[in-house]
Amino acid sequence: MAKVKSKWVCTECGYETAGYLGKCPECGAWGTLVEEVQFPSKPHVKDEFVNKEKPEMLKDIHIGEEVRVSTNISEFDRILGGGLVQGSLVLIAGDPGIGKSTILLQTSGELCKNSKKVLYVSAEESASQLKLRAQRLSINADNLYIYPQTSMENIKTQIEEIMPDVVVVDSIQAIYSQNVASSAGSVSQIRECTNILMHIAKSKNITVIVIGHVTKDGNIAGPKVLEHMVDTVIYFEGDKYKSYRMLRAMKNRFGNTSEVGIFEMCTDGLKCVTNPNELFLNERSQVAVPGSAIVVTNEGSRPLLVEIQALVGTTPYPSPRRVANGVDTGRVLQILAVLEKRVGLNLSKQDVYVNVMGGIDVYEPSADLGIALAVATCARDVVVDPQTVIIGEIGLSGEIHPVNNIEKRLNEAVMTGFKKAIIPYSNKVTDKRIEIVPVKRLIDAITACVSAQ
Repeated sequence: MAKVKSKWVCTECGYETAGYLGKCPECGAWGTLVEEVQFPSKPHVKDEFVNKEKPEMLKDIHIGEEVRVSTNISEFDRILGGGLVQGSLVLIAGDPGIGKSTILLQTSGELCKNSKKVLYVSAEESASQLKLRAQRLSINADNLYIYPQTSMENIKTQIEEIMPDVVVVDSIQAIYSQNVASSAGSVSQIRECTNILMHIAKSKNITVIVIGHVTKDGNIAGPKVLEHMVDTVIYFEGDKYKSYRMLRAMKNRFGNTSEVGIFEMCTDGLKCVTNPNELFLNERSQVAVPGSAIVVTNEGSRPLLVEIQALVGTTPYPSPRRVANGVDTGRVLQILAVLEKRVGLNLSKQDVYVNVMGGIDVYEPSADLGIALAVATCARDVVVDPQTVIIGEIGLSGEIHPVNNIEKRLNEAVMTGFKKAIIPYSNKVTDKRIEIVPVKRLIDAITACVSAQ
């Protein structure tokens, strides 16, 4: 009997080595090499996967229009760039129980209403379990095929027989190919199965949507090459204690890469949220309190109004705590340093807590000024006018940098009912519908808030 050999594969970049290494020499990640049993490989590349086309001159290449299929779910279409592109490979990832299977089962039902044939491959649930979920979601489509299967070869056979318009694979980590000796979920299996699905999508012009698991760090499980192979990468985000969810496009070869779709989880499935500002501000207190500020952040082409709260208090510990929820902790520490150095606000012996209401994550630096004013007003026990929105990025010297799409942000603030806006001086605009307060430095913005009391 031949001796069984093993290899060590990096789960981040796919680098292979004969022995274990603490640090991957290719990508530099620590503790990412896992052992896989290595057997003699089988020839599994068939002629249908071999590209026999010849090189063409750039001027002779004909560009056809992208054929898109609407999912009849407006928020899903938004992040896809207008709908599913035929022959594309889409990856959706998210935490367990966030609603990945729910949104794709709803999408499958809506596609069947448009006379599309859908094959739903379930590698983690039985057909009866999917039937119960479909009944809860009121899905009863004639062109929806349910196929509980984990073998990639069997899935490929059924795709060739049924020839559906859309294939959903739930999930890619549970699928295995007989051409690879390692177990399902390994780096080699994920890479091989995704490669087969990619060739099926491109050669047969079938839209393929795969669900991916995430690690405890929030990254997609498997090799990083998985995200490079697909056309679109979508993350499903949300607070498990809240009823709403967010779909965020991280990569999209056919649309905007920064769009966000917002849904509300109900008993009968996910519902599109047409007015997200009302959703994020509905829990806001009607009484003005210190440490609260409203900012206008931009998610793709959509401005969102969110409330940022700060709490500053004396610490009983030698080292004060710095806690941030919904914003980058490093960004908050930088803002606190600017407040101490450029404004003279002593926070060295005080705990500082910053929280974005509603559980949404704010990545845009235009929320810097709102965070700073929330902290400063809480420390000085003054309030920001509840009818004021705050927009601006803070530099290390205390200057306020301009932001993009200022007209869209102000228009959204006016539509929501706000009367005043503190904005960067470089973004100074004229709008008779709302009072504009342009500021050059952080101290000017704090003075504007205090003088309004």
